[in-house]
Amino acid sequence: MVQPPRPAGVPIRAAIVALGLAACHAHGTAPECEGLRALAIAHVDITSARAVGGAAPFCLVDAYAHPVAGSAIHFEVAIPTGAWSGRYVQIGNGGFAGEVPDDEIRAAALRGDAAAGTDDGHASHRAIDASWALGHPVQVVDFGYRAVAETHDAALAIVRASRHEPARFRYFTGCSDGGREALMEAQRYPDAFDGIVAGAPANHATRLLAAFAWFQAQLVEPGAYIAASKLPAIEHAALAACGDAAGVIEDPRACHFDPAVLRCTGAEDDRCLTGAQVAALAKLYAGPGWYPGLEPGGEAEAGGWADWITGSGPGEPGRAVDLRFAATYFRYMVFGDPHLDLRGLDFERDIAATEAKLGPILDASSPDLAAFAHHGGKLIQWHGWNDQAIPPRDSIAYYEQVRAKLGDPSAFYRLFLVPGMLHCEGGRGPREVPALDALENWVEHGRAPDRMIAPGTTRPATWTLCPYPSTRC
Repeated sequence: MVQPPRPAGVPIRAAIVALGLAACHAHGTAPECEGLRALAIAHVDITSARAVGGAAPFCLVDAYAHPVAGSAIHFEVAIPTGAWSGRYVQIGNGGFAGEVPDDEIRAAALRGDAAAGTDDGHASHRAIDASWALGHPVQVVDFGYRAVAETHDAALAIVRASRHEPARFRYFTGCSDGGREALMEAQRYPDAFDGIVAGAPANHATRLLAAFAWFQAQLVEPGAYIAASKLPAIEHAALAACGDAAGVIEDPRACHFDPAVLRCTGAEDDRCLTGAQVAALAKLYAGPGWYPGLEPGGEAEAGGWADWITGSGPGEPGRAVDLRFAATYFRYMVFGDPHLDLRGLDFERDIAATEAKLGPILDASSPDLAAFAHHGGKLIQWHGWNDQAIPPRDSIAYYEQVRAKLGDPSAFYRLFLVPGMLHCEGGRGPREVPALDALENWVEHGRAPDRMIAPGTTRPATWTLCPYPSTRC
């Protein structure tokens, strides 16, 4: 999808920096932390600036950007007051955002990096909630792309004013919606960051949220609901068919697990599935056709399908995370009807309508990364193979679209698929993905990541992750 042009007035980095530096340049030295409140930055109100002590002290700045009427983008910036790496790291959000990722910002500052993050332009203590969007189209645009860009511009000006020098390296890192934000930056603002990490990106957001509703629709068919108590049997059968010694399916593309092996031959219990349940499970794996399905092998892991897919029962009373996301999205962001019954959705008709309305705002699906590559940007995308929220084959599809558009993108863009990992974390595979470390090495030293060594949760102690399309490196 072609991304719309950047709104008028947004490319103001030079003006912001000039205004932001005026106060400190007048005195020839960087201002003390509290003095940052006096910085004059276009359409930005700095509400506080305070010193945070400790072994790695930093200055914490709290501010709001008001780029257009009705917009109030809350963001925080943390700037080391001692040794500084010269790096600026911007942290992405999750879900529908609503809170500044302050823990991650502080953690980055303790590592010696300047860091920032935003609430994406609205306040909410539940990232699963989109009720804030009702009647507030300006805030939907802030969430879609504007808040991250405004934070980038203002935060870098504040960092430069505080340190009296610009950041040498600019990074963005995020997972889930943060991964969507990451790809949005590469596509829409290709010169904003030197390096970007996009973890499990919700980049085709309009189709993903429709797929959430579609998955749940399969489970409310007569007799189709699969109770969470059956998930251990499903995972056991999937691993028996395709699992390896580490207890994961290393590459689900090579797995042809047939749910029919679980069909009950006698009385139904938690060790087997009825015919209707077998059919529903097969549909969950296959997906609706216009979006990928889920992968076998991680169904019973903590925080996995029991939370996201099955919930405690069929339909909205079961409170499956998939359905909660879909309900709040369609009710408040798409149709503006808090009482909308999701059972009335027509997927073919409604997907087309929502893509036309919200795709230009929410979707980071353009494969044209030519400007980002020309700028010298580097992109690492990663995705857990057992992601229970965002099907990993959508990451593969995006990579292949980029390759079809630009040819082999490995000089600036690499995708890593992570065996056994759930959504952003968890599962039987690696405990975490050291993508930011690998990205810094690539950007700062020119060492492209031909592999990443990730720490394991149990056994093995480490995992070697290889760039797609390889499974061995």
